[in-house]
Amino acid sequence: PVSQNVYLRLLVKLYRFLGRRTNAKFNQVILRRLFMSRQNRPAISVARIVRQMKTKQREGKTVVVVGTVTDDKRIFEVPNLKICALRFSESARTRIIKNGGTILTFEQLAVESPLGQNTVLLQGRRNAREANRHFGAPGLPNSHAKPFVREKSRNHEQARGRRASRAYKA
Repeated sequence: PVSQNVYLRLLVKLYRFLGRRTNAKFNQVILRRLFMSRQNRPAISVARIVRQMKTKQREGKTVVVVGTVTDDKRIFEVPNLKICALRFSESARTRIIKNGGTILTFEQLAVESPLGQNTVLLQGRRNAREANRHFGAPGLPNSHAKPFVREKSRNHEQARGRRASRAYKA
């Protein structure tokens, strides 16, 4: 990984070994995700995890998140969950433990289920970033790209896409 984080590098060593010595796709997926940039390992909220784990066949399984688990104040009761993640926000950690849930690190997960048995891999939304709203050309027909403007009033989108001398005219 690009990161110099010692913990992350040890995890890469561990999952590289597991990916090589076991023929479980799970370990290779975890390894691939450990190498990803921060933008490609987005945070996931406790609310989303709770919603994803409501189904009957996912009951009692361990949630695995290669990224951060954050708290969500919009959900009132967190059920008993078993979650393994790289990081937890403080409030998410306290809420999960307070409601009888357990928190695992990836090395504990490797001991508990080296082949990824009884686990559910979850990811956060990659295009939930504010920057993604600005992608595309604002002002073009049927484009919902958000323009970079100082204010919302009239005559503030005067440059790009509004005149030919500034890149293009819509």
